[in-house]
Amino acid sequence: MQTITVELASAANERGYPILIGAGILDQPDLILPYLLQKRVAIVTNTTVAPLYLERLRMGLESHGVAAISIVLPDGEEHKNWQTLNLIFDALLSNRCERNTTVIALGGGVIGDLAGFAAATYLRGVPFIQVPTTLLAQVDSSVGGKTGINHPLGKNMIGAFYQPRVVLADSATLGTLPERELRAGIAEIIKYGLIRDPAFFEWLEQNMAQLLARDPDVLNEAIRRSCANKAEVVAADERESGVRALLNLGHTFAHAIENGMGYGVWLHGEAVAAGTLLAAELSQRMHLLSTAEVGRIRKIYLQAGLPVVAPDLGVEKYLHLMGMDKKVEGGKMRFVLLKRIGKAVIHAEVPAAILTGTLVECIVNA
Repeated sequence: MQTITVELASAANERGYPILIGAGILDQPDLILPYLLQKRVAIVTNTTVAPLYLERLRMGLESHGVAAISIVLPDGEEHKNWQTLNLIFDALLSNRCERNTTVIALGGGVIGDLAGFAAATYLRGVPFIQVPTTLLAQVDSSVGGKTGINHPLGKNMIGAFYQPRVVLADSATLGTLPERELRAGIAEIIKYGLIRDPAFFEWLEQNMAQLLARDPDVLNEAIRRSCANKAEVVAADERESGVRALLNLGHTFAHAIENGMGYGVWLHGEAVAAGTLLAAELSQRMHLLSTAEVGRIRKIYLQAGLPVVAPDLGVEKYLHLMGMDKKVEGGKMRFVLLKRIGKAVIHAEVPAAILTGTLVECIVNA
C-alpha cells in the first residue's frame, strides 16, 4: 500500500488527509476505523457497485462493531441531480443519522459527488470518506473535495468544496470495471502529464499497452502519480481561485459535449479526451503549441482508444453551452490552453474568430 497526503492549511488549523492506494484495501476495514467519529456509517453506492462490493465493506465494518446503513442509488450521470440527492437525505433522516455519522461514498465519480454534497449539507456537515471504485474516481474526482450535482443548464453547477477525511483507492476493484470505463479514466490520467508533468506523459506513451491490460504495477503507479499531481495542485489552491483551474484542461468543451448530448451518453472521460484535443487545436491556432505536439496528444488518446473528434452539436450550441462554464469571468470565457506538453496556461483573450474557426474545422468539417 502507498500513501499520498493532501496537505491543506487554514488560518485556524492544519488540515489534510491521506490517499491510500493499493490492491485489497477494501478488505481492510481497520484502515477506516481511525477516521470514524462514532461507530456508525451510511454507505452510499449504486445499483452497479452494490452487488460487487457493498456487502464486503458493510460486513467488514460490522465485524469491527460499526453499524452501517446502506443507501443504494440508480447508476449513471443522468441521475446526478436534486431528486437523487434527496434520496440520500431521506435515508439519513429516516435512520436518524447524527452529526458524527460518517457518510462513505462507495463507487465512481457520480456517487462521490452526490455523497460528498450530501455530507457537506446534511446537518450543515457530517464526516465523509471516499472509497472510489472506478479509475476516473481514483485518479481525479475522489481527491480534492469537489462535490455537487448537475443542472439542466450546466454540469456541476451546484455543489460545495468539502474534503474527505480519507480516500481509499483499491486498485483491485478495477478488475470488474468495464473496458469503456477504464479508458475513460485514462483520459484524466493523461491530463496530468499534459498540464504539469511531461515525464509522466512520456511514461504513459511507453506504458499505455500495459495500462490498458490492467497490469497491477502499472495501474498502481499511474494512480499514485496522478494522485500526487492532484494533491500538489489542491494543496496550493483548494478552492480553484488560481492554479487549480488548470486541472480543467479540455473540460470547457467536455462539459458542453456532456450537456449537449444528454448526460450519460458520452462518459466524462470520453468528453474530456475530445475536449482536450479541441483545446490543443485551439492552442495551436493561438500560436502556443506546435503542430507536432498536437500530433503527440492525438496519438496518445488514440492509443488509449478514446475519441479524438467531438460530436457536431453545431457551433452556436457549443458557444452557448460553453458560456455557462464555471470558469466564465466578467462575461468572458476562460480556456485552459497548452504552451507545450507539461505546461498549461489560462487564457481569457481568445479571439472569437479563432474559437469559431477551431470548432468549424475540428468538428463541423471533421
